[in-house]
Amino acid sequence: MERLPVKYALGHLRRIEAETFGEPGQRTFRLVLQAGGAQGLVWLEKEQLFQLGTYLQEAIQTMTPEERGRRSAPQEPEWSGERADIEFKARRVMLSLDQRNNSFYLQAHQDDEDAPQADAASVSFWITTSQASALAETALQICAAGRPRCFLCGQPIDKDGHVCPRSNGHSTLDLT
Repeated sequence: MERLPVKYALGHLRRIEAETFGEPGQRTFRLVLQAGGAQGLVWLEKEQLFQLGTYLQEAIQTMTPEERGRRSAPQEPEWSGERADIEFKARRVMLSLDQRNNSFYLQAHQDDEDAPQADAASVSFWITTSQASALAETALQICAAGRPRCFLCGQPIDKDGHVCPRSNGHSTLDLT
């Protein structure tokens, strides 16, 4: 992964958690970050959180038990700068596994590749394999707790039902 310049390089995180708020269909998703005097909230789309959880889970499953048990050594120490409160909605998230140091590196950017902004918020950080495993499990549980998916088109089914485009609007599926 190409490392892009970031506004806040937090180094090794002390804490990372995935959270969600609201009712299915109206939920919001975020990562809670803490490193030294820095605290961050990175808001994500459900699909971003799901892909993050899936990638982390798959990467950890490909490791041998010895690799999973090996001590992680993130390349950067925990944030030692001044107190920082970071909060933004991520449009772009990049993640990579550093096998040599047995840790994961993540970057989140407020802007996207097509419209870079000089003043856009961005953050980078390192997490251990045990932090990554816990984050993957929580992220996938949060995403699975949403609305059920239509077996034909894969779109979510609301409480009021779902008009499936694959049936050309001729069938309405209910949750009953």
